[in-house]
Amino acid sequence: MTNVLTGLARRGAEKYGTRAALAAPDAHGVWHDIAWNTFADDVDTAARALVALGVKVGDRVATFSANRPQNIVTDMACYDVRAVSVSIYATSSLDQVAYIINDAECEVLFVGNSTQYRLALEASRSCPSLRHIIVIKHISLDPDDRLSMHWDDFMALGVNASADIIKEVENLTAASSADDIATLVYTSGTTGEPKGAILPHSCFNACFQSHVERLTMLNDTDTSMAFLPLSHIFEKAWSYFCLYSGIKVSVNRDPKKVQDAIQVVRPTCMCSVPRFWEKVYAAVQEKIAGMNPAVRSLTRYALKVGRRYNIDYRRRGLKAPATLTWQYNFFNRTIFAKLRAAIGIDHGKLFPTAGAPVSATIAEFFISCGIEIVVGYGLSETTATVSCFPDVNYEIGTVGTPIPRVEVKIGDDNEILIKGPTVMRGYYRKPEATAEAFTADGWFRTGDAGFIDDTGAITLTERIKDLFKTSNGKYIAPQAIETRVAEDKYIEQIAVIGDRRKFVSALIVPNFPALREWATKNGVKFADDNELVRDNTVNNMIAARIEELQKGFAGYEKIKKFAILPREFSMELGELTNTLKMRRKIIHEHFNDIIEEFYI
Repeated sequence: MTNVLTGLARRGAEKYGTRAALAAPDAHGVWHDIAWNTFADDVDTAARALVALGVKVGDRVATFSANRPQNIVTDMACYDVRAVSVSIYATSSLDQVAYIINDAECEVLFVGNSTQYRLALEASRSCPSLRHIIVIKHISLDPDDRLSMHWDDFMALGVNASADIIKEVENLTAASSADDIATLVYTSGTTGEPKGAILPHSCFNACFQSHVERLTMLNDTDTSMAFLPLSHIFEKAWSYFCLYSGIKVSVNRDPKKVQDAIQVVRPTCMCSVPRFWEKVYAAVQEKIAGMNPAVRSLTRYALKVGRRYNIDYRRRGLKAPATLTWQYNFFNRTIFAKLRAAIGIDHGKLFPTAGAPVSATIAEFFISCGIEIVVGYGLSETTATVSCFPDVNYEIGTVGTPIPRVEVKIGDDNEILIKGPTVMRGYYRKPEATAEAFTADGWFRTGDAGFIDDTGAITLTERIKDLFKTSNGKYIAPQAIETRVAEDKYIEQIAVIGDRRKFVSALIVPNFPALREWATKNGVKFADDNELVRDNTVNNMIAARIEELQKGFAGYEKIKKFAILPREFSMELGELTNTLKMRRKIIHEHFNDIIEEFYI
């Protein structure tokens, strides 16, 4: 079997030629297409350049950059010469960069901009394996730097490659094996040092086939936008799958400008994390609240119609009654289509969402509006997707059913266990961690707890390591509370506290722009954010909203005390991973004084 990633660009060029494979903005923010022919030529050139630099079968080649087309080019070049791609998050610290380079023994490192170049150069002093740094953005290099070259000079090595190198690349591509390691994907390390999940080409071969069978609504006329980091397995695997399927991938470099980018790209599909939809939901709810009573009432009625049509009938594969269909078509044209256009997804087909728990309220809202949120579940160790919503008969509140050929069962402590061809080989150079990650009979231990219902759908209940018990002996799943409370438009981040404590408390990071606007409208005077978060009126307002959001939780699960923080949790301070997951231990340490005051 031909590996799906090896030779992918050249096969695409033979099929699509001058059609766009990729798109990206230039320095002025203007988007430009990159044809399949150009993409394939660039991959061929980069592959030859890697061999010219001495890269051999199995050598590790890292990328430390924000999203750029060059990231995909270098990955595909690695696969063509049987090298191993290693991704480092663009937001990584010096210690994180040095750790991954040393752990993977990387020989070549691609960096995106001047910040990443400086960190890479400093890291190189403690990374004996690193022989070359290639800088994608044209910046000034240190005069004493003997490791680095610009992207153009790197590509020139491929353009000027000898006939022997060209032949060697062809031979390497032809000799590629499903057993070759494609990539090392480093876990975010919420509770310890990152580990490199070994994903051979066989994992991607199986992953793509399963997605072809599950996502039958997609075809090569679709457009995706990569705005999650390409170093994240979700975006990496999704963007690869899109290219494999002939779907154009528009590469967004700045996640802070995603809303602007969507307006230009108008993607028909796009993977994302729940926080993206939480923010859109909060903005839509605020707009509805600001409507005049008649329009607000009509909009809420439209949502009821949308729910009946899309949730009660279409989700079940049933034909809706004629009157309901007429009503939905009317509201779809007059309200829902305008909403989708305002977001930039007026031609949307499906939007896979994973990486954290998804609120059932939010998923149901968007599906009611005709926006196909496809909730899923996966890990770095499983080549992303384990499960997702099927086309029909999915259960909102679950993470869908397993994709074809992936087996799921429930083990001890309700742990979700996985077996299948997309599961990693193990952790790179970590035999003990690998042994701990698998049961004696070969099932991968996810660390997530949940259950499987009669339909085969998986429901996540908690991250086992996050689960805690109050001093009264009550078990608390903090993610369930955090997911519910984070629906609120005034709350940006929340960390639930309570392990071995008398009751549950929380640290809350507000949505500062929204909170400042509310305070100004309600006559709250404040000189800065520190004064704003201490104001009694503000705290009473947040308390009332939290209480409303917690309806349905047991009394012992509810947040009894909270503090509004004057700053966000930070990656730079180690409180968040590069995938924005909370490092609870670090957060507890940094805000220990505030936490202790809850329990005096």
